[in-house]
Amino acid sequence: MIGRAGTLPGMADESTRRIAIVGAGLAGSLMAVSLAQMGHAVTVYERRPDPREHGFQGGRSINLALSTRGITALERVGLAETVLDQAIPMRGRMVHKVDGELTYQPYSSNADDAINSVDRGRLNLTLLDAADQFDNVALRFGHRCLNVDLDRPAVAFENVENESFVEAEADLIIGADGAFSAVRRRLQLLDRFNYSQHYLEHGYKELTIPPADEIPGFAGSDHDGYALDPNALHIWPRGGFMMIALPNQDRSFTCTCFWPYRGPTGFDSIETREQIVPFFERHFPDAVPLMPTLEADYQANPTSSLVTVRCFPWHYEDKVVLIGDAAHAIVPFYGQGMNAAFEDCRILSEYIDELAPNWHGALETFTMHRKSNADAIADLAMDNFIEMRDKVGSKTFLLRKKVDQALHRIMPKTFTPLYNLITFTNTPYHEARQRAAAQDRLIISAGIALLVIILIAWLLLGFWLG
Repeated sequence: MIGRAGTLPGMADESTRRIAIVGAGLAGSLMAVSLAQMGHAVTVYERRPDPREHGFQGGRSINLALSTRGITALERVGLAETVLDQAIPMRGRMVHKVDGELTYQPYSSNADDAINSVDRGRLNLTLLDAADQFDNVALRFGHRCLNVDLDRPAVAFENVENESFVEAEADLIIGADGAFSAVRRRLQLLDRFNYSQHYLEHGYKELTIPPADEIPGFAGSDHDGYALDPNALHIWPRGGFMMIALPNQDRSFTCTCFWPYRGPTGFDSIETREQIVPFFERHFPDAVPLMPTLEADYQANPTSSLVTVRCFPWHYEDKVVLIGDAAHAIVPFYGQGMNAAFEDCRILSEYIDELAPNWHGALETFTMHRKSNADAIADLAMDNFIEMRDKVGSKTFLLRKKVDQALHRIMPKTFTPLYNLITFTNTPYHEARQRAAAQDRLIISAGIALLVIILIAWLLLGFWLG
């Protein structure tokens, strides 16, 4: 059966369009809200059933760290306050050593700076509800993208509920359908379209620390019902692998194990239920008493992969454009995947608002502006993985962080640490990386100059005394 679905009536002028968004995840839902506020007719298609009726099925549940870039995008559409009401601020890292010693590392010298732990599912529901409030937005669930006709443009879907095939025409198609995007897959058939994907040798598995009153034998909590400090991102760095924990509003923590797939500290090193607790007692001993369902959670929850996706260009003429993970999936170690996707939505909306009806110009400018920034944060996310798992517990690392924060406190307009630039400003990612590199060179030069001065002074003193 072939039919048509989602072809909306023509708009009043060339500055407004019929727009089809493939993917109703975080980026697709936010983009729908933004475009609807601008007066466009938007239809959002999603292969999964409506999560507001059926819950989330088969999706990731890693907690997300909402920071300035994401907040700025939410502010643009009037949703920042609603989302932040659902979030828990984390103002630093709490590092757990094997012997149980805790070290707190603030993220910034500014006490007000924090990243915000948000629940992926709840955030997605908030964005879907916001989109659904507009008369010029239609949500179509259970539609699996099969193909894209780039030149019409149009999208072919399978309605998974009745196994029928439907076709949706639009003036613009936005691919917001994740790291394994069907829209991008069609673009990959174009001449001179560049694409690469790289899987990390590490995967991840999620576990749970329940509220303090649900932990048998727990002696009590100084953290308002949480078993750990809820205003910190907890990390157990072990050199080559690690575990982290982020707080939830129900006073639980979602723990995520980032381990290699193979090796003595890899997922394949635990083959039986009996090996689970001894492994954790050896590497994460202070966490074991807080995880009464450790064995069941470990066996029940999947081990998932981590991939980096790069491609170019992100658009085709004035008809198709990619955003979010469809354009630039990254590993989660800088907490910027969602923030970068939300920043895509804001910047694409701004270019459309500024340049329409020059739609080709808007899409091309967006692609050229964002590509270098996406590559920069992809590289930085990999660098931060090494930092988190290998360096955060070292005295040298702690000293450098203290120096950075001291310089930022003394010269806030001149010196800003890289982490602050990425997390607490809207400075373009590639510009932040270049600025931080220049600051590093300045620090090294100043250090060398200071050593030379000390050496000369020592030699002069020796000559004078001699």
